Amino acid sequence: MQPLDTPVPPAPNGSELIYGLEDRPRPLVALLAALQHLLAIIVPIVTPALLICHALGVSPRDTNLIVSLSLIVSGIATYVQCRRFGPLGAGLLIVQGTSFNFVGPLIAGGALMVKEGTPVEGVMAAIFGVVIAGSFVEIGLSRILPFVKRLITPLVTGIVVLMIGLTLIKVGLISMGGGFGAMATGTFANGENLLLSGVVLAVIVVLNRIPLVWMRSGAIVIALGVGYALAGYLGRLDFTGMHQAALFQVPTPLRFGLGFSWSLFIPMLVIYLVTSLEAIGDVTATSKVSGQPVEGPVWMQRIKGGVLVNGVNSLLAGVFNTFPSSVFAQNNGVIQLTGIASRSLGTWIALMLVVLGLFPTVAGVIQAVPEPVLGGAAMVMFGAVAASGINILAGVDLDRRALLIIAVSLALGLGVNQVPEFLAHLPTALRNVLESGVATGGICALLLNWFLPQHTR
Repeated sequence: MQPLDTPVPPAPNGSELIYGLEDRPRPLVALLAALQHLLAIIVPIVTPALLICHALGVSPRDTNLIVSLSLIVSGIATYVQCRRFGPLGAGLLIVQGTSFNFVGPLIAGGALMVKEGTPVEGVMAAIFGVVIAGSFVEIGLSRILPFVKRLITPLVTGIVVLMIGLTLIKVGLISMGGGFGAMATGTFANGENLLLSGVVLAVIVVLNRIPLVWMRSGAIVIALGVGYALAGYLGRLDFTGMHQAALFQVPTPLRFGLGFSWSLFIPMLVIYLVTSLEAIGDVTATSKVSGQPVEGPVWMQRIKGGVLVNGVNSLLAGVFNTFPSSVFAQNNGVIQLTGIASRSLGTWIALMLVVLGLFPTVAGVIQAVPEPVLGGAAMVMFGAVAASGINILAGVDLDRRALLIIAVSLALGLGVNQVPEFLAHLPTALRNVLESGVATGGICALLLNWFLPQHTR
């Protein structure tokens, strides 16, 4: 089998690269390129942690800790993906960060546990226990990817990704209105909250229509900066988390203890499956823009290594009190923008993320942003998740069989998500699983795709 480090002739699409996979840019060039990657990923890395912690009522100090650890764990994963250690890593310029895919089920399941009287610390212990358990599923999948790809086709993946995006939109809309805290105080969706979220959303839309690539790629960061400044003018910045944070903090494993919940685990299991397949697509896309092969033994080694790091790093995330991570697609646009596919950039990006995470005051500054500002950006990102699901389905032959599977899966998934009372008379264990629209829709798509004959017209 050809080792990953064996030079491969550049593909036609990689002919315009300034620096190839094994080239080493000068330090200043590498620093500037790494900063562009950082700007593209830092908001998506911290947003899931902020949304989950806000929704579950996690204290400002613990939220600060979890956000900081999201940065550190993402930095470690990015370094391993790029550097490659044995079977670990794809050996490409890949960035990895906290995944949006898990936000909806964790908020829904965690909020149910809080409603039933479980202390927030117990909820977080259960969440991190489930994150650890689910990571072994992804680790195992990385070893049997050819079989999994036959079982979970693009049709199933597209439906689940679309379901994730559609169910997240409710989370984004609640954040735009001010979050659950604003609901409790009667200020939900008041004029000030709508102004903050609306300005951020409008800035993102406007910047994405400006014909400057660097401005489009930095639209979310710029919009959040505008929202941050407006929130400061309105006196809405809350620096409690920053004031309570230590200047420097070494990560502490299992700070919340360790628990488990089957009602959280089953929906997460479905999402771990889909996240593994998304990683295959993202690693393949990075191979393509880097002028590397997108089929054959080298490519298969890369995707196995990439999915394996997904699992191992989610295990690390659970142990160190944060949420699962996955391969990001944003860096492919930055590679095309800069013409730099050198995996040595991964060391720079990883170092920046880890340093930012080790100083909790940095997370405190990010944490100070009001939820409506975050919600304005989240709505765009969640809509993008749904759009990527549609994009996957667009590449599928939408015959009568496929349309039937899509129709039934979306109807049941969105139906139970909107009317969970429909499941009231089911056994508790089954009801807790199926109340997740993503789990219901995903399981339905998987079973129908498996059992319905392929060629029935």
